[in-house]
Amino acid sequence: MRCQAVLHLAVAIVVLITWLIAINSFDVQEKARHILGVNVIDQITLKFKAVSATTTPKPKCSLSRVCPPDHFALRINSGAANVVGPKICFDGKIIMSHVLNNVGPGLNIAVLNGENGILEKCGYLNLKLGNPEDILAYLKEIKPGMIVLVASFDDVATKMTKEMTEVFVGMGSTLIKSVKHRDSWVFAGRAGTENRSLFEKHAVNDEKTNIYERWPEMVEVGGCLPRTQTDGHKP
Repeated sequence: MRCQAVLHLAVAIVVLITWLIAINSFDVQEKARHILGVNVIDQITLKFKAVSATTTPKPKCSLSRVCPPDHFALRINSGAANVVGPKICFDGKIIMSHVLNNVGPGLNIAVLNGENGILEKCGYLNLKLGNPEDILAYLKEIKPGMIVLVASFDDVATKMTKEMTEVFVGMGSTLIKSVKHRDSWVFAGRAGTENRSLFEKHAVNDEKTNIYERWPEMVEVGGCLPRTQTDGHKP
């Protein structure tokens, strides 16, 4: 009996000491709260969240993932019939769209520096009313290594010539020769490349499958495009 009494007393003492330590710890935190005017633990947590928010990159151009440092994010949407213009997003910025009022019928094209992503020029090549010789000259002026983003709007085949299609083939296109009257087409390539582009899509104008009466569905491509290598090797 005496042993049990001693044991109970020892347990009671341990519980009492634990309780006193907990109370003292709480008092220390409360004193720190009053002295500093903030909860120290909460402040550290908030700082950690702030650092995480600033250091965690977010996907660009509505992609599902973040592109590697040596790649550019892109998304290209063709026009919808002859009503809604195309949209081109590059490295997180919309550079051509109906809202920006810098798109038009034909081939909407943006030319960018392949190394740093700087926009060199953009505009639309009117393949219904434009001069084919001027359009071809414009395309041939694009220097090797330049990134070329293209989106169709309305019609791109009326004044498309074999010479024009060959220029796009030289940028990595494999579908441009199949683009016909009122087809939808989007493409991202690189001038002077010998590699097939992974960013190209084509929708055929067909009365049986058209979404917009006399026009096919809008098409889009998106993903991470490698930068042009500075050592002269093609990516």
